[in-house]
Amino acid sequence: MDRTSVKIVVAGGFGTGKTTMVGSVSEIPPLTTEEVLTQASVGVDDVTGVEGKTNTTVALDFGRITISDDVILYLFGTPGQDRFWFMWDELAQGAVGAVVLVDTRRLESSFAAIDYFERRDIPFVAAVNRFWGECQYSEDEIRSALELQPIVPMVWCDARDRSSSKQALIALVQHAMARMLVARSASQPRS
Repeated sequence: MDRTSVKIVVAGGFGTGKTTMVGSVSEIPPLTTEEVLTQASVGVDDVTGVEGKTNTTVALDFGRITISDDVILYLFGTPGQDRFWFMWDELAQGAVGAVVLVDTRRLESSFAAIDYFERRDIPFVAAVNRFWGECQYSEDEIRSALELQPIVPMVWCDARDRSSSKQALIALVQHAMARMLVARSASQPRS
């Protein structure tokens, strides 16, 4: 049986819930490269809004979800700190798209991730992580603050919840497939 492997990136700023999302949906124990935040990171890693954070991803997170007998999603979570961004090019290579996690308490931490995927024309969805409870902003307010293009789907999720995280992944796959179909039909010769 031929299996289709689909690579998806879970991205976002420092402390947005990437490791949590990969862990919540993976059918295998996720591979993580988390290290303890040390005194050396003081002044380097901005923990404003995530003061209780004690660990951080230094390379990647990896998980897997079998969608059907012939489709498997491979999830690659990115590190969130600027000093580890050199990993993003490797992790994004060959990906069909990305889920960019957004923390509305620290919207600015999502700008670089959104810019990254826009510049490379990689399909992505903005997933507003309700990890910390209800969001006080509307979808229009968040879209405006992030300057999301109308074509970019925005979804609400809780990265801790398997079902919620799966819905964000489904939204991404649907968005990536729709973009692929549009690109394919645009490249077809007209009769």
